[in-house]
This record gives sequence, C-alpha cells and structure tokens, in this order.
Amino acid sequence: MSMFCYQCQEAAKGSGCTANKGVCGVSADSIELQDLSVYLLKGLSILNLKAKELNVERKDIDAFIADTLFATITNVNFTTDFFEKRIRKILKLREQIKVTIAEADGVVEDNLHESVYWTAETLEEFEKKGEEIEGTIDAPNEDIRSLRALVLYGLKGIAAYEHHARNLNKESAELHAFVQKALAALTNDSLSVDENIALVLETGKFGVDVMALLDEANTSAYGNPELTEVNIGVRGNPGILISGHDLKDIEELLKQTEGTGVDVYTHGEMLPANSYPAFKKYDHFVGNYGNAWWEQAKEFEKFNGPVLMTTNCLVPPKASYIDRVFTTGVVGFDGVKHITDREEGKEKDFSEIIEMAKKCTSPTELETGTIAGGFAHNQVLALADKVVDAVKSGAIKKFVVMAGCDGRHKSREYYTEFAEKLPEDTIILTAGCAKFRYNKLNLGDIGGIPRVLDAGQCNDSYSLVLIALKLKEVFGLEDINELPIVYNIAWYEQKAVTVLLALLYLGVKNIHLGPTLPAFLSPTVLNVLVDKFGICGIGTVDHDIDKMIG
Repeated sequence: MSMFCYQCQEAAKGSGCTANKGVCGVSADSIELQDLSVYLLKGLSILNLKAKELNVERKDIDAFIADTLFATITNVNFTTDFFEKRIRKILKLREQIKVTIAEADGVVEDNLHESVYWTAETLEEFEKKGEEIEGTIDAPNEDIRSLRALVLYGLKGIAAYEHHARNLNKESAELHAFVQKALAALTNDSLSVDENIALVLETGKFGVDVMALLDEANTSAYGNPELTEVNIGVRGNPGILISGHDLKDIEELLKQTEGTGVDVYTHGEMLPANSYPAFKKYDHFVGNYGNAWWEQAKEFEKFNGPVLMTTNCLVPPKASYIDRVFTTGVVGFDGVKHITDREEGKEKDFSEIIEMAKKCTSPTELETGTIAGGFAHNQVLALADKVVDAVKSGAIKKFVVMAGCDGRHKSREYYTEFAEKLPEDTIILTAGCAKFRYNKLNLGDIGGIPRVLDAGQCNDSYSLVLIALKLKEVFGLEDINELPIVYNIAWYEQKAVTVLLALLYLGVKNIHLGPTLPAFLSPTVLNVLVDKFGICGIGTVDHDIDKMIG
C-alpha cells in the first residue's frame, strides 16, 4: 500500500510522501481514509448548503465538518479507526440531509459531484476509494489542482481555529457556510483560474475572520495576554505537561489539579497560556518545559510525568513513554489513551492523568531562567507611544515578522542565524512555534522594548496584523506595505497556509516563505504569487538581510 501526501513542508524530497508511511509517521491506510473523509465532506457540504437554502440549519453538521477537516491536519490524528467512523458518519448524515431536503420540498439533482452519491460498506472499500482519489484534490489540470490545494489547506487551518473558538462558545454561521461553499467549489470544474484565485483570497478573508473570532474567544474568557516572564525551569513536584493549542483544556486541567500536589507545565504552542491573566492565579502553574513540537520525543521522555496532547503537533511516541501520553479532542494515535470530549455543561475528566502524575517523579531539568511573552495586540498597543517614538527617532529602523512554524530540518537553523545577525535597530514580531528558533537568544532591547515581541500561538498572527494596521493609522499611510515591516515567515503545516492567505488577502506583499516553498504550488501558480504578491523563497542569511533590511 502506498500513499500520496504533499500538504506539509517536510513532504519527502520536496515533492510528496509516496511510501507506506509519511515523513510525519502517518501510515498510508490512515492517509487514504483521511483523503476519503475530505472527499466525502465535499458531497456533504453540497447537500448541507442546499438544506441551508431551504432554511434548514444543522449546527451539528457544521461542527462535524469543521472537526473532521481539523483532524486531517498534519500530526493530528494517526488512527484509521477515527476516520473509518467519520466516513460512516458522513454517509449517514448525507442520507439524512437528502430526506430533509425532500421533506422541505427540495430536490437533490442527479448530476451533482460523485461525492454526493458514492457509498460503500466495508473498510476495504473505503481504503480502495481513498487510494483511488489520492490527495483529495482532483482537478482538470495542474494549475487548478494547485489553487484548490491552497484553498483546501487554508480551510483545514480555518477549521482548527474555529474548533478552538467553538470550545469557548464563539461560533459563526457565516464562517461555517463559507467553509462548506469552498469545499463544494472544489468539485466545480467550470471555475476558471481567475475564479479559483478569487476563492483563494476569499479563503484568506475568512482566515482573518476566524483568527479574530478566536482572539475574541480567548481574550473574553481569559483576559488579554500581558507581558510575562515565563519560567523555563522546574520544581520538585510531580507534573503534567500539556501541549497543543486549546486553552479550554488547560483551564479545566488547572482547575482539576489545584490542591493535588501536581504541577502543570506548558509545551510547544501552549507556551502563550502563561501570559493570560486568568491562569496566573494558579500557584501550581509552573511555566514552560522544552521547545517546539519536533523535539518532543526527547523532552517528553525527560519530563517523567504524563503528557496531554490537545491538538497538533503530535510526533509518534516512543515506546519508552507512550504509556504516559494522553490525547483529547480530535487528536489520536494507536496505543495512546484518549480523554473523551466534555459533555454539555460539564468539564473533561482528567482524573486518570492526575492520578498517574502523582505516582511519577518530578521532571528532569532541561534549562533554567525565563523567557518573555505576552506581546499580543493589546499589550503592544499599550506601548504604542513608546514604539512610535522609537521609530520616529530612528532607534527602531525595521520590524521583521518571523511568525509561523518550526520543524526538524537542519535548514531551519537559518532562522536562528537570521535573528542573530539582524541589526540591533530591528524588532522581531513573532507568533507560532517558529519563535523557538530564537526566543531564548539574548538579543537585548531597544529603549526597554524587547527585540523579540512574542504575540503567542500561530493564530495570534492576528495580533501582528492589528499591530501593523495600527502603525499604518498612526503614521498616516495609505498602504500597509509602506510600513517599515518585512516578512520572513516559516511554514510547516496547514494553519500556516491559512495565515499566509490571510496576509495575502490583507494586501501584504513581498513575503519571504521558507525554508522551502510548498510542493503543491505549480510553476504557473507560483508565478502568479510572485507577480501579484511578490512572494519569494529564502536564500542565504546575509543575502536576505541585505535584501530585506538594507
């Protein structure tokens, strides 16, 4: 059994994983079921949009579509069982909607896309169909395929952010309708290249919208992040390590561990949780342990206690610690314990993790000291006068946006060297796990303003957008590209595609994207991005600093 997948930056040989296992560790049979899930979501979306036209709303289907898309992001769910159940549920929901449409005097035409009608009963049939439609991006030519990939991967990122916002009771019917409209459009071979480009930019528009929705959800629930010195050392108590992105999960874990003698540490993209006021009241919330997602194998082993994965990015656990790993939400891996979703009005039950932690030794110390965080839009805008004065005086010459993802390839050492070699009159604006390449460097400050301003998780790239728009307003500029801001963004998975499309929708130009350009971009589509938006790859550090900073 073989596979085809090129949705992440580490696609084999820069073109796509085609063996029986991907670089990320996912198996071919799991990828094929993921492909089939996405394929069938297109048909489900076509039908659900028809139902919406007839004023039949199914919020459960909206959430189901988003969560299934989220589960297909790289390093989220590795299990075939999860996707087999999802496929069976899609087939069931699809037939329910057909009945609903008929009852509302609607008609399901017989000339729609195959994903509306295809059906099967056995896992073997599912796997065979998944192999047949490899990549889920069927298209009349390579350029349309490339544009559809940009839309699909952007939708996956949107679905992830929407999932987190929904967990905090923030939801948008307009957003769900767009996701389904875009999925349906991926089956429409009559759309021209220009119409597909327009859909790409519309995906970017809803990328901005969903990041704003999640920002509102997080800050209304937990307050605005504030300047925080985050401890990176350890204490002598047993601990639980929580990784991923979902703040609702860490809130409930902190509540349930209070008074138990068990400490809680963040890992990876959960680091920004340390800067939210609502979580600072917990004395057993110690700080952050370790670095970016790809280092988790050695760091999880040394942590000694249980680890909770709330979202991506999960690396296949080693046998030495797999019994201490727990997943929750849409995350899954064979042989790993799973914490079931919360019931309506109740919290998730983390008692099993807590009881395990009590029996474990304290974490092995990796490092000591602190790192600064909490520079989301509210905190930076509170410093606006100071920042503006520094720009006007020439103390700050350029802001460099270095948001995005980290990854295991040696080529990503470029970003550490780039940060180290930047002139001392530059400020780095960052969000996402890309920060771990330079957030522990001693880069100093400019007039009390740290030279690395960490806005938070990848979705907090929205904060960087708000900061840029505020500076544009303050300086009275017509075009966001007139600001002293340059973009050197690292990508790994599909949420980074969402952030990229959001920036393109906002009109940001001349973005440097690395460490390699996406394998799913055809030469023609890449030329469009270069000509229309000035997108380019990265070169040597010295060359790129000279080009971007001058």
